[in-house]
Amino acid sequence: MADESEWIKLPLDDRCIHKVWKARLHGYTEAIKYFGTLDSKSPEFSKFLGIIKKFVVDTNAVAQEKGLDAVLAFLHNAASAHKTSAEVSSGVVLKCLNSSRTKTKEKGIEILMVCIELEKQEVVVEEVMKGLTNKQPKIVAACVLVLRTAIGNFGSKIISLKPIVKSLPKLFEHSDKNVREEAKQLAVEIYRWIGAVFMPSLQNIKPVQMKELEEEFEKIPNKAPKQIRFLKSQQAEKEKFEEAAGDDGESEEEEEARPEVDPFELLPAVDVLSKLPKDFFESIEAKKWQTRKEVLDNLLPLATSPKIEPGDFAELVRVLKKVLSKDTNVMIVTVATKCLCGLAIGLRKKFNPFAVACVGAILEKFKEKKVMVVAALRDAIDAIFLTTTLQSIIEDVLAALDSKNPSVRSETATFLARAIRHCTQATLPKSVLKPLSVALVKKIGDTSPEVRDAVALSLGTAMKVVGEKHLMPFISDLDKIKQDKIKECCENVELATGGGKKKKEKPAAKEPTKPAAAAAPAKSAGPSKAKPAKAKTRPASASSAGKATKSKKKTKASEESEKKMEPAYSPEDVDEKAADALPASMLQQLAHANWKERLAGMEELTTKIHNMEKKDIDCQLYVRLTAKKPGYKDANFQVLKAKFALIGILAEKGKFSRTSAGVCIGGIVEKIGDIKQSATAKETMTSMAEACGLQFVALEAISYAFDSQKNPKNQSETINWFTQAIQEFGFTAIKVKNFISYIKKALVATNPAIRTSAISTVGVMYMYMGAPLRMLFEDEKPALLAQIDTEFQKVTGTSPPAPFRGVKKEEKTDDVDGDDGEDDGDEDVGDVGGGAAPSIQDLVPRVDISDQITSALIEELGDSKWKVRGQGLERVQTILNGNKFITSNLGELPTALKPRLSDTNKILSTNTANICTQLAHAIGPAVKVHVRTLVPGLLMLNCDSKASVRAASITALSAWEEQVGLAPFIEDELLNTVLAKESPFLRMEVFGWLEEKLAKYHTLPSDLALSVPILYAALEDRNPDVRKKAQGVLPLFMMHISYEKCVKMTNKLKPSSKTQVMQILEKQRPNIPAKPEKPGKAKKIKAAEEKKRPKTAPAKTESSSTDTSPVETTTAPTTTTKKKSASKPKATKSSKKQEEEDVGPPVILNNLKDKRFRDEDNLKVLKWNFNVPRDEIIDQLREQMQPCVNSSLFTSLFHADFKHHITAIATLKEAVSSCKEASIGALDIILKWVTLRFFDTNTTVNIKALEFLQVLFNMLADEDYSMHDYEAYAFLPYLILKIGENKENIRKMVRNCIKTITKIYPASKIFQFIIDGLKSKNARQRTECLDELGTLIDLYGINVCQPSPPKALKDIAVQISDRDNSVRSAALNTLVQAYAIVGEGIYKMVGRLNEKDVSLLEERIKRSSKKVKSAAPPKTAPSQESKLTKQDVKKSSLQAPSNDRPSTAPSQTSSNIRNSNVPQVFKLDLDGLGLNDGDSNDNIPQLEDMDHVQDLLTDAVKLPERRLQKPNLTVAQLDFIISQIASNDIAISLQSLKQLDEALQDSDRCKVLTDHVDQLVVTTSLQLRMAFSKYMSDENTSKDVIRMYRCLVALLMSLFQNRMLATKASKDVLCDLVNGLITVLIDNRLESFEEGPQVIRSINMLMVKVLDQSDPTNSMCALLKLLQEYVAQESSSQKFVQLIMKCLWRMVRSMPEIIHDINVERLLLSLHVFLKAFPSAVWKERTNDTPLRTIKTILHSLAKILGAKVLNNLVLINDKNSEVELYLKKIVKNNRKSVGGDHINGSVQETRSHSSSSSKLASPRRASARTNDILAEIFKRIGSKENTREGLAELFDFKCKYPDVDIEPFLKKTSPFFQSYIERGLKNIATEREKAQSEKQRSKENNVTSVDSISSSEGGTPANQDVSTSQLRDRLKVLRARCGLDNGGEAVQESAPVKQGKPELVSSSSIESDTPSGASSHQSEEVIDQRNLMPHLYQPQRITLGSSSSTSSTQAQVPNTNVDDLRKRLERIKKGGSMN
Repeated sequence: MADESEWIKLPLDDRCIHKVWKARLHGYTEAIKYFGTLDSKSPEFSKFLGIIKKFVVDTNAVAQEKGLDAVLAFLHNAASAHKTSAEVSSGVVLKCLNSSRTKTKEKGIEILMVCIELEKQEVVVEEVMKGLTNKQPKIVAACVLVLRTAIGNFGSKIISLKPIVKSLPKLFEHSDKNVREEAKQLAVEIYRWIGAVFMPSLQNIKPVQMKELEEEFEKIPNKAPKQIRFLKSQQAEKEKFEEAAGDDGESEEEEEARPEVDPFELLPAVDVLSKLPKDFFESIEAKKWQTRKEVLDNLLPLATSPKIEPGDFAELVRVLKKVLSKDTNVMIVTVATKCLCGLAIGLRKKFNPFAVACVGAILEKFKEKKVMVVAALRDAIDAIFLTTTLQSIIEDVLAALDSKNPSVRSETATFLARAIRHCTQATLPKSVLKPLSVALVKKIGDTSPEVRDAVALSLGTAMKVVGEKHLMPFISDLDKIKQDKIKECCENVELATGGGKKKKEKPAAKEPTKPAAAAAPAKSAGPSKAKPAKAKTRPASASSAGKATKSKKKTKASEESEKKMEPAYSPEDVDEKAADALPASMLQQLAHANWKERLAGMEELTTKIHNMEKKDIDCQLYVRLTAKKPGYKDANFQVLKAKFALIGILAEKGKFSRTSAGVCIGGIVEKIGDIKQSATAKETMTSMAEACGLQFVALEAISYAFDSQKNPKNQSETINWFTQAIQEFGFTAIKVKNFISYIKKALVATNPAIRTSAISTVGVMYMYMGAPLRMLFEDEKPALLAQIDTEFQKVTGTSPPAPFRGVKKEEKTDDVDGDDGEDDGDEDVGDVGGGAAPSIQDLVPRVDISDQITSALIEELGDSKWKVRGQGLERVQTILNGNKFITSNLGELPTALKPRLSDTNKILSTNTANICTQLAHAIGPAVKVHVRTLVPGLLMLNCDSKASVRAASITALSAWEEQVGLAPFIEDELLNTVLAKESPFLRMEVFGWLEEKLAKYHTLPSDLALSVPILYAALEDRNPDVRKKAQGVLPLFMMHISYEKCVKMTNKLKPSSKTQVMQILEKQRPNIPAKPEKPGKAKKIKAAEEKKRPKTAPAKTESSSTDTSPVETTTAPTTTTKKKSASKPKATKSSKKQEEEDVGPPVILNNLKDKRFRDEDNLKVLKWNFNVPRDEIIDQLREQMQPCVNSSLFTSLFHADFKHHITAIATLKEAVSSCKEASIGALDIILKWVTLRFFDTNTTVNIKALEFLQVLFNMLADEDYSMHDYEAYAFLPYLILKIGENKENIRKMVRNCIKTITKIYPASKIFQFIIDGLKSKNARQRTECLDELGTLIDLYGINVCQPSPPKALKDIAVQISDRDNSVRSAALNTLVQAYAIVGEGIYKMVGRLNEKDVSLLEERIKRSSKKVKSAAPPKTAPSQESKLTKQDVKKSSLQAPSNDRPSTAPSQTSSNIRNSNVPQVFKLDLDGLGLNDGDSNDNIPQLEDMDHVQDLLTDAVKLPERRLQKPNLTVAQLDFIISQIASNDIAISLQSLKQLDEALQDSDRCKVLTDHVDQLVVTTSLQLRMAFSKYMSDENTSKDVIRMYRCLVALLMSLFQNRMLATKASKDVLCDLVNGLITVLIDNRLESFEEGPQVIRSINMLMVKVLDQSDPTNSMCALLKLLQEYVAQESSSQKFVQLIMKCLWRMVRSMPEIIHDINVERLLLSLHVFLKAFPSAVWKERTNDTPLRTIKTILHSLAKILGAKVLNNLVLINDKNSEVELYLKKIVKNNRKSVGGDHINGSVQETRSHSSSSSKLASPRRASARTNDILAEIFKRIGSKENTREGLAELFDFKCKYPDVDIEPFLKKTSPFFQSYIERGLKNIATEREKAQSEKQRSKENNVTSVDSISSSEGGTPANQDVSTSQLRDRLKVLRARCGLDNGGEAVQESAPVKQGKPELVSSSSIESDTPSGASSHQSEEVIDQRNLMPHLYQPQRITLGSSSSTSSTQAQVPNTNVDDLRKRLERIKKGGSMN
């Protein structure tokens, strides 16, 4: 017992590792309980991380079993449990799996399964695989069992099968029988998951075992297995699995296929290169063919291995290709071809670098006639094609198609057919399809029939892949026979990717009876019918979604082509249309010989077009009218100018097509050189370019100027216009390639003006394209080249202007011109950024140098003598120097250069690296195909000790990276393989190079992670340079891989290395840079902003780093010939416009501020949050600021010189007084710009900026401006950074700024920013922040501390222990200020402090003279305090925030009496009383005469009128009052409520609350919760609760009576408010109070007001959110949920009236979120599904009101399987199918067509297609024998309702006999109706006619008693059923009974009670129809949300207007029944 008493007192972790097993057992037992009580992130778990493995390996069996239970508890409860997975798994394998105790073994396996659930499957499998090599068979068998269990539970996607499959053969050969049996079961389990893919991996086991396995495999059911245990990250899948566990029926429908596993991945790789004989390459070139064949025969088995280990196969492939091409022995060629085929199959994508060279050789070898060789060649080229793409080999294929040998042509075309079978639309783009199709079409008429058939098959296969539409343009010129043959081949071919000649008839046969309106969707759904049955459940509209995603751009392009091109009018058409459109007098004027008449006609025509609508303008007609004789050669310049102006108007206002532009471009170009017409002509051309695209207009104009006319003036001015257009439209608006030839032509023109214009154009292009542009003109004459260089120097460093023109909005899509394939996509107007230029690589012609790479050159490069090798390299350099731009076809050169990179002669290695650099520049991006061959050698060259060699290698690598990017260097483990070589020089250079390059890329391949272990090793390298470079590149690795993954990868390091690496990782973590944006993203954002600029806006300029004058950075001049004078200080003509703009105000007034806030709200712009300003942040501010300031100020703001910044600040300071409104409108961006200046080191700039801020904030305070939160968040954090400056004057200015800001921004919010400043490392900043906090507390009280006083004071108290003395002192002073307010409560608020800090605080409080402010002054009499009036109290509370701060206040004056100790009770505030405003009537009364004393005594005394002016609430005061609502003191809270209620009653003062509604409602909701939870339970305060409730309700009622304020309440705020109100409403404790019922009634009224007045979208979304939260809580009050649903029902009822105010997209998103959280399947298990039915009622109402348009509002729902979308489509579909749901004219209200009675159709406004459909249905019924009578009745009713509709067209289609029958029938019905009407008049008192007999027979009411509508409906329903008329159609609904407790929601309850959940039945639709068609049936009172006592019911009354109609229907049914 003594021993037990010793260990029982030990801590739990010590007991668990005690040497006594009983102590351990006791510890394990306690640990199980203890783990269950801890939070998952509790630090207590960390104590057990190091000892948890000992639980598993306990030597005592009993203790071990209990220890395993403890481990399971630890794994289930600890968040850090995954860290122990490796050691726990190892212990389980070694000590638990061999246990003789069954439970121990089972628990051990369970622990391993839990570790897998913790995402540690790799660790577990690795440890278990180690156990397979254990010497104990028992452990081995148990490990196999664990693997089988893991695969069975988690599936093949979680558990990697590859290592397990590799170990199976050894397990089958194990000596122990149990191991072999377990291996057999494991194999069966694997087969169950992956199927037959597993079979190739079992080839090496014994036949007997294989037979047993096959028998077991056959027993496995053909059903896909399912995962039954899930990872921690798969909780969603786990919930779905648990939900579907009980549904047996669904398993068959939702059966999933087995996970696809590539058998190739499971196969072992064969290392072919290592098994090659040493003399292989010598033997393969032996002269004896037997030797060569023997070597190849030995290679063939290796080469045909299913999977080959990747390696350097370049030499082997080169040799095999050489044999294939040049060997004369057929057998050797065949074997070599088979070897190549095997290598391609075994290497797959790793064979890609050699594919292009091999394909060319094979195609050429097809000339061989031996069948054996050709068959091998076919197999080889098919296998090789799978490793490459058609685009890579297209050049060789085209060359082979032009071969003279018909066999080569035939086999090439056949190969193309086979290759295209493997392509898709994406891999067969137009750039490949076009040249192939052109070449194949040429061979369709080949003399050889084999070639013709093969070509037809290729074209047919291509048609199958891309579609007939895309191929027809290429084969349209062929005759019909050839086209039919191609189409026949298309029908017969079957693609490898799926799709074939079958499955065509299914769509047509599926729904033959669909109406015509559904024909279009049915067609689009056709191709999708061939998909699996699972896709059939999707709606028809979604069937074409797959196509839409692939052909979206092409569809848009085809539509755009139709818009831009239109049929041309003939002269006759023009005359005819002109006669119709224009008066004859105007036409005569336009064609008159007198120019004055023509001018008058043009002016009249221009006026007419100005007054026309866009849709009515026929642009082509008016353009052709202007072109009529004399047309554009009119002799009078005024007429011609009017014509050009008219064309410009048409281009801007009408739908101006390219056809119209083509009519007039030539005429305009003819006059563009005329000095009188030049300006107008250029403006007209610009307008046409905006309408039709700059590419089209410019190309037409320039081609006309240079090809169709010879006037040099026209040519030069056309080029000048083109130059200016480039700057206005942006460089991406043109395809430069089309203009290069004309520019070159202009450069060599004899006219100097043309040359000058062309040189200016080249200069502008240089701004966009840069230095590479010069390459295009290097072949020009030296003199001309010198002029071009001079022009380049002028624009060097100048940023191109941002474009501000573009194609009109309705035409902003890519252009597709069917006439010229090269012009397709001319204008990419979606990207109008000015900086994106086409690559120079796409513009230059390239040379194929493969012919120059001869075999002799290759032999020289491989010669054994270094001089010969050097000569070969020189020859290669000569070839490259002579051809600056070459293709990627280099023949065998890359393979020959590769060994030279590792040449023993360093000079040759360097020269080879230089050649590689040349290759990269010459080939361009296409050099990527040679990366695999040359880049490894370039990287390995860095192993050299010579710096010059390494420098050449790095230069070459950089050149290759510029062309192909960094991804190819990382893919295929290339970089990892090179870095694995332990060379310090290599790692030093490569890591240094990577440090420069990695930062540029947003994403890189995942293979980069493979280099991380090497990087970790380099961090510990002996070489300091290697360590330095590795540390430098480490942050970039973490940027791409993520810090967490890098930390995770340290687990594989040794413990000592891991510690050191982790320290480096932590040290480098702050240096991780932000990822760069994706390419083009910034440009798109910029382009989107630019699109909104007006056409006349000047081009934006960007500041350059050079010191330029403001004139130089202005907009681009109109002509480029005057650029020389731009640098002069004197303004030129080109800058006049800029000078005029500068005269205007510096800050421009606009309304862009709200847009900027919306962009911030919608995350469309970058957040203003940074440590150091980034370039993209500055660029964004530049774009935002340009429209708000004039150009000169803009230039100064963003200039590099600080002097310009000082000038800008001075200008802004002047603008504060002169442009107040504009300064306020641009306040946010001005403050952002000032924050940038805070980062400047120039003190003068900082001081000037702070002075400006002081002036700015004073102005804002005078204007009573309220600073927006976005402005504060962007500015205040950076202002607080400056409070820690070294210079006292700056700190003082910052303090003054903060003091002034309190006048325009709530002090409580400023408090939060300042308290965040305490996190700074700058001690001075912390000190100043603490001083400011103390000042705020002193001025505004303890409630200014946010987010709460205790939290804030705790943060302040932490600073007491700071090492800096000034910080400690400031913290203590601040706490003393708080002590003066809260007293001793300060100690509770600051929390637990150490003794030293507490003593410091106590001492400082004692030393301070501060006393608690709440204590009464000792010398003031109580009577004086009682004299304070209520107005004084209110006034003092409002003015409290405006007190001066003691720390920075000036010396006290006599006016500052308020701070005196003597209270100034009787002090008058004359300003507050308004006595100084001159408004009061303070005239002295005149003395009256004594004679009239009696009259004076009888008159009423008139006192002087004196109006008291109520002071306006400032923002700070308002914020303070609102914060007081949530005060713990009820009296303070009530006082604040009263003050706010008074403010709300005043219409002028309540406007201040506009931006504070959410804040007010939040504090009110908080006080509601406090009253409910705190005050009601306290006996002392419970009496005041009723008063609190009444005041709160009164304030909220006042608030929500104001519609303007009510709509400002947001969704989340309303959610909290409704939650609080309903919570109070159902509180039974209110009944114990006398005024409790009155409170309930008040809250009821308030709820109605909230729902009626607030924004309906926010209201409904808030209710839905609340409903979802309470439905999720099983213990929630049903009464609460019921009241929420009542509110929703009320909103649904009023939905038709408020539908236009509802944001349907947001509402549908909220409904989607609800149904996603609680889908329909969940409600089957619940007893009450009313919430679900409420949701579906809302969806029903939306669908009924909006119709099919509701589906357009699903844009916010990204879930394709959304239940909302499916349900809405179902409703819409049912509405379309049912005739009763048809719209006659597309209106919202729907009409009904009953099958047994005449229809009541709403009168249409006009006849429409739906009217015809209804008539067709009526005539169809008349034609049927059963429904003839019914059809005639419906036709009679139709004619009565729609007398204007002509039914003659329908009658004409019938026979005369049938027409007379219809006429007789209509007359009979008319007679019957008249007779019935007369009978009704006679029996007016007795309403029941012959129907009474039916009623009595059915047990109805007597004949003399009134019949109610419900009874008539019952009878009608019974009679219809008896007569066989109620056949599943519409059912007549009776009024549902009113449920008790829901009197106000009769309609909703009736709907929900009759409609099952999830069903959109006819019945529910009918009820909703009745609500829509007869709203008068429902007369509900206001919503009553009170307690259960409010159960008054209101029965919906049905008017008698429908009774007569029902009787008539009963009578007709009776007659019809008697006839039967």
